[in-house]
Amino acid sequence: MNKKIVLVTGGTGYVASWLVKELLEDGHEVRITVRDKGRTAGYEHLLDAERNAEGTLHVFEANLLREGSFDQAADGSEYVFHTASPFFISGFRDAKKDLIKPALEGTRNVLSSVNKSESVRRVVLTSSAVAIFGDNADMEGKPAFTERDWNTTSSPDHQPYSYSKTAAEKEAWRIAGEQDRWDLVTINPTFILGPSLAKRTDSTSISTILDLVKGKYKTGVPKLINGIVDVRDAAKAHKRAAFLNTASGRYLISNEEASLLQMAKVIGEAAPGRFRLPKIEIPKLIMWLLAPKIGFTRRYVSRNIGITAHFDNSKSIRELDMDYRSLRTTLNDQVAQMEKDGLIR
Repeated sequence: MNKKIVLVTGGTGYVASWLVKELLEDGHEVRITVRDKGRTAGYEHLLDAERNAEGTLHVFEANLLREGSFDQAADGSEYVFHTASPFFISGFRDAKKDLIKPALEGTRNVLSSVNKSESVRRVVLTSSAVAIFGDNADMEGKPAFTERDWNTTSSPDHQPYSYSKTAAEKEAWRIAGEQDRWDLVTINPTFILGPSLAKRTDSTSISTILDLVKGKYKTGVPKLINGIVDVRDAAKAHKRAAFLNTASGRYLISNEEASLLQMAKVIGEAAPGRFRLPKIEIPKLIMWLLAPKIGFTRRYVSRNIGITAHFDNSKSIRELDMDYRSLRTTLNDQVAQMEKDGLIR
């Protein structure tokens, strides 16, 4: 592959870090954006990756909420991966301020910089499967969710994270449609799990596994069923979506579907007796009654607990030649990484 100049916004993120590592190993000139370039500890793992790769890494400061701050990083880049966006489904104070505004305005600001840069030919946007569906109950009447579906049931008051991703992706498609110099491809992964390149605990993907193994759910878990994809496969999908000329549109990236209890069983089989894992699922009625006290809404419980969602990944296999890792590999590798990094003792 010819050496390219590529930009990865939010380059220190969970998926972005694996993407940057692969791009460096392929020999590309990789630009990343961070909020504070002086805090090198946040991207030391990427500097380490550069030392062992043929590519080069360049770090730029940028802020999702500051117009024009991506101009310098975008100028001269041929491919832009816009991965920067908050991923929190709980623990925030103001959904509009903490989730929706940075997702929506960040997309506008990045694409505004792309429009100013004559060099950019393709943008790959990290969207989400939650831009395809809002609740598991949305699947009623269909065999599986596909790229043709859009989330129409989320709002700032119900599933605000899902709403933020939907609004941001729709805005990206609107902006892309107003010009014809660059094209847009979106990656819509389901729940991302797998080993992290950094010792981070600040995302739902990582905190979920920590909560499982540290005993938070030892008395039981809700019957929540998600589509799951390995973080390394999500990164691979981004790269292929950029460099395959035939890639177009949206790509639903997912492998196996599993409940929290099934995930716990996989972890327990690899390390019998090692962790305080849940053994049972809490009945839906009890979850509904307790919902306000444990951070759920009753509407969320009604529309998601105990309802299986299915995801059609055939387009990604057909057009991106995706070959997904198994859930067992994903979880075992993630737990091993957490133990190695001292996150699990």
